[in-house]
Amino acid sequence: MIALINTNRMQPPIAPIGLDYVAVAARAAGVGVDVVDLCLAGDAEAALWEYLAGHSPELVGLSFRNVDDCFWPSGEWFVPRLTQTIQTIRALTDAPVVLGGVGFSIVAERVLEYTGADFGIRGDGEAATLSLLAELRGRRRLENVPGLLWRADGRLRANRPAWGEPLSLATGRDAVDNAAYFRLGGQGGVETKRGCDRKCVYCADPLAKGPVPRLRAPAEVADEVASLLRQGVDVLHLCDGEFNVPYEHAAAVCQEFIDRGLGERVRWYTYMAVVPFDAALAGAMRRAGCVGVDFTGDSASEEMLARYRHAHRPPDIAEAVRLCKESGMAVMIDLLLGGPGETRETLAETIEFMKRIDPDAVGAALGLRVYPTTPVAEAIAAEGPLETNPAIRRKYAGPVDFFRPTFYISDALGDRPAAAVRELIAGDKRFFEPAEDPAEQTDPGANYNYNDNTPLVEAIAAGARGAYWHILRKLRGGQADRKNA
Repeated sequence: MIALINTNRMQPPIAPIGLDYVAVAARAAGVGVDVVDLCLAGDAEAALWEYLAGHSPELVGLSFRNVDDCFWPSGEWFVPRLTQTIQTIRALTDAPVVLGGVGFSIVAERVLEYTGADFGIRGDGEAATLSLLAELRGRRRLENVPGLLWRADGRLRANRPAWGEPLSLATGRDAVDNAAYFRLGGQGGVETKRGCDRKCVYCADPLAKGPVPRLRAPAEVADEVASLLRQGVDVLHLCDGEFNVPYEHAAAVCQEFIDRGLGERVRWYTYMAVVPFDAALAGAMRRAGCVGVDFTGDSASEEMLARYRHAHRPPDIAEAVRLCKESGMAVMIDLLLGGPGETRETLAETIEFMKRIDPDAVGAALGLRVYPTTPVAEAIAAEGPLETNPAIRRKYAGPVDFFRPTFYISDALGDRPAAAVRELIAGDKRFFEPAEDPAEQTDPGANYNYNDNTPLVEAIAAGARGAYWHILRKLRGGQADRKNA
């Protein structure tokens, strides 16, 4: 028997869909599974003590979703709390501890070293967890376990990441309390694929889920949506890095939803690349139940888009906004301001462009989170000593370490870059404004950090449902919804 523990405690709570997939797959294979959900527990440590006092699992698996809150003003790092959780488990059981999840996979070796866990699985955990359990019960041929990290002969060893193809996941989705997460978190989650082949210089998604898209059968995705509907979850977020990459798969998923009548029973939101996107896909998405799209726009400066290695250009962003409006879907453009090469001129160019094309919301995120081994990390290191680089922003002392929350904000924006951004936004309610200090944000809904976001939690408790940017937009008095969005 194995125990699977959800360690993510961000509020509003997000259902641990990866843990749900692993648990359902294990049960289908005849392995007993207990889920200990620290996010829903009033006292996380007490929940661990209570469970482990009465159970003796063979293996304890910890899902680690977020390394940090990825938000420059706070820079909250979650690895120390994960370490404390492991120490509590060690005091209560001798069972080996294995780490997994997106947050773990991004910086797997460093997290394993820091926390002292016995094992880690980088990549997909469904088959790998069962493989690890079988080897621990048998000949311990750990080199056969996909994605496994472990220690041997005084050093850390790592198998190839578990990015198996074809991708097929359990659709039952009943190992966690999805109804409670919907009530407290306002949405459910579904993956239609894993992995991404886009070349964005800063993105950690290919590190966690693989550098090529691995596609689920559209019928399988629809089966999963139907399962969540039976649990009362009828507002969803499709959790792909970019739903429309590749285009043909997105269109096929939409058609499956339409053919089954799911578009009339569920509302869903998604992240998308600006291209490829056209009227045909926009119409299919709306008929399939999509009510809101969050595009990875990042900038409206040709220079900055080229630096980020994006395939789209400013006219493509304008066209994406237009198509969403015409199709009746709310539209958000996420910006990534302050990256290498950003100037006050490129900043102004981007913000004025966003005002002209008129999306429902604009996330004016300031500060590029630098993850180890990404192309942007290598480029920043090449600028010279990190400790004396004026563009490096962090909340910790000592040597610069991209394992910890470390952000880059172009020093061309001055000593108070958030103030420079706010000056350009000039109070436009469509924008989620940045701040040097979270205390500066007094407008309800202005805080674009989804970690411990009290106005967001309260809105969901009062009945709000949907993507968090959409709920916050309403709190800020944004534009009227488009049709059913």
